[in-house]
Amino acid sequence: MTDGIMSKAATMEIPINSNGDTGTLPEDDSLEQDLQQVMVSGPNLNETSIVSGGYGGTAEGIIPTSSIKGSNINHSASSSSLADDANRGVAVEKLEYVKKWGLNTYKCTKQMISERFGRGSRTVDLELEAQIEVLRDTKRKYENMLRLARALTNHFYSMVQTQHALGDTFADLSQKSPELRDEFGYNAETQKLLCKNGETLLGAVNFFVSSINTLVNKTMEDTLQTIKLYENARLEFDAYRADLEELSLGPRDAVTMARIDAAQLQFQVHKDKYEQLRADVTIKLKFLEENKVKVMHKQLLLFHNAISAYFAGNQQQLEQTLQQFNIKLKPPGSDKPSWLEEQ
Repeated sequence: MTDGIMSKAATMEIPINSNGDTGTLPEDDSLEQDLQQVMVSGPNLNETSIVSGGYGGTAEGIIPTSSIKGSNINHSASSSSLADDANRGVAVEKLEYVKKWGLNTYKCTKQMISERFGRGSRTVDLELEAQIEVLRDTKRKYENMLRLARALTNHFYSMVQTQHALGDTFADLSQKSPELRDEFGYNAETQKLLCKNGETLLGAVNFFVSSINTLVNKTMEDTLQTIKLYENARLEFDAYRADLEELSLGPRDAVTMARIDAAQLQFQVHKDKYEQLRADVTIKLKFLEENKVKVMHKQLLLFHNAISAYFAGNQQQLEQTLQQFNIKLKPPGSDKPSWLEEQ
């Protein structure tokens, strides 16, 4: 319980100012508690680590293991010293990691809140932002197209199954109704032909759906993941830029100059990361657009030719369409004998 109180107290000492000076954001007293809650929700330390203190704690927060040794432990002095050094090293390393994570989280959260309330500036690449918005809008429209194409496939599959059953019924009645043998016979043949063509069309439509699914949920999604990394890097870049600008407006004593130098170094690191990801996004958007045009040109031509041939009753053209796009239908006997083969 004491350790929990000490950790909370140390966390509360984190200044609500990007320069480390005490103070609060104007007009938002509740933001301090919100930001501190974000900081507390950071990565968990190993439970066996003997660490006390918060992100801003001093060396007093590290408790040497030698101070809690029992008098009845008979290890050698050299082994105990090595163990103590190892424990202290792990504790210091984890403490530094948490401090860096907490500081970065605080700066980014402050920048995000400042942007949301219109008190902070953000870096904007108008051309790139427009391309990203176009991609997101295109993905939404393609997802709707994919949903409709899947619905068409399901409905058409049900129709083909119905034609299958109807053809079987006509064939059976043709044998059992001598007076209507011819009428039932040619209706059975018609349904067989429609079912065969329907299976061929389903092969083309399934290929269309599969290709669109790959484009939307793999190719576009991969580019959007890179965009998310770019947007996070942009937020970090603006956070450290704002921090450096704020420090530059303050006094120029020795302590402040050292802090400015450190801020300048961090700013450059995040600037390089931001520019690299911006270049990656630009390249991926370009390649995605080229790939999208190429894929859709092929798939839309396939879809048009297959649909047109089917509803025109042109079985030869329908089969040629599948050959043109190298679509191979599933062999009828791969699962079970086709009813067409059994007739």
